[in-house]
Amino acid sequence: MQGWKAPTKRQAAAIATGLCFFLILVAGGFCLRTENDTLTAAQKRLFAVAEVTDVLADNAQPEDWSEGLRLGSQTLELEILSGPYQGEILEGINYLSAYANVDCKLGTRVIVRLDLDDNGDPYVVSIPNYDRGGVLAGMVAAFALLLVVIGGKKGVMALLGLAYTLAGIWFLLIPMVLQGFDPVWSAVLIAALTAVASLLMLTGFSRKTLCAGLGCVCGVAAAGLFAWVVGQITPISGFNMSEAEDLVLRAYDSPLSIRGLLISGILIASMGAVMDVAMSISSACHELRTVEPNITPVQLFRSGMNIGKDAMGTMANTLILAFAGASFNVLLLFQVYGYPLIQIINSDAMAIELIQSVAGSVGIILTVPLVSLLSSLLFPKKV
Repeated sequence: MQGWKAPTKRQAAAIATGLCFFLILVAGGFCLRTENDTLTAAQKRLFAVAEVTDVLADNAQPEDWSEGLRLGSQTLELEILSGPYQGEILEGINYLSAYANVDCKLGTRVIVRLDLDDNGDPYVVSIPNYDRGGVLAGMVAAFALLLVVIGGKKGVMALLGLAYTLAGIWFLLIPMVLQGFDPVWSAVLIAALTAVASLLMLTGFSRKTLCAGLGCVCGVAAAGLFAWVVGQITPISGFNMSEAEDLVLRAYDSPLSIRGLLISGILIASMGAVMDVAMSISSACHELRTVEPNITPVQLFRSGMNIGKDAMGTMANTLILAFAGASFNVLLLFQVYGYPLIQIINSDAMAIELIQSVAGSVGIILTVPLVSLLSSLLFPKKV
């Protein structure tokens, strides 16, 4: 490819190190997995992709209160496209409500839930979702393509870093938590591993990577510590989360620890923004040292702080808005039901969102002086 340069030895070593970390994560996750002969209720359910080959009956009508959504039922003929009953032609009733509205027409691809009758023949129980797999895969492919085309080699490294981070959460962090490891320390470990490996694959072995990596780990730890202190004073913990009831039922006969899940989630959620700020400051200070070799450590620290102040404001705002967007429906309900302000502020949902937002922002704020200080000390002055 024109303009593509082969990686240097240092970059190749960083990529190899990152891939080794990736394999370690996957292997560790499989070692932590436990085989359970008893199937859960979700595992017993049989789902398959199907395509609507005919609409046999349709009495659904649009309603004003549902903003034009058609409500009612449809009788459909469906061809099963996946699973053990692929090729079967089945009939099923599709119920359309305001909250489960898979409105089908000829050629629509859907996900169907199947069950077996007394003779062992499959029948359609329900049609819970559209088949969105192809669209979502295309969206991810478009994101990856844009990242590679615009970012070039850096874009490829960013994709590898993203894959490593997701693998670390799915293959190692979640199994560790399910096996009874402390969620907070598990999240700290995974945050450190993924941050270091991602930065190594992105920028290779260098002082710039070292500064950003140390700053990221310390910033994420600061966010977790701040949230833990607030949670102890408030008090609030994983038992106050909306998913706590389901988790309590799961943890009844397992070593899963629920109390630390809130802090663990904050650590993971803040890692991306903290890593962004840490890398931005470290990279900028490195460029300053390269362009102006005679700049003093004090001047370099001040420059890093000035750069970090701009990044700090925008990234903290981004983080708070992200959490606010995630809880937007809760805020709407508060307005609809006219909850008094004293109840809104002290509710579990609002307290959790505020702690997440502010703790992540604190991690970003503390990352700025830390990375600036590390850069001023570790980037050598060229004579």
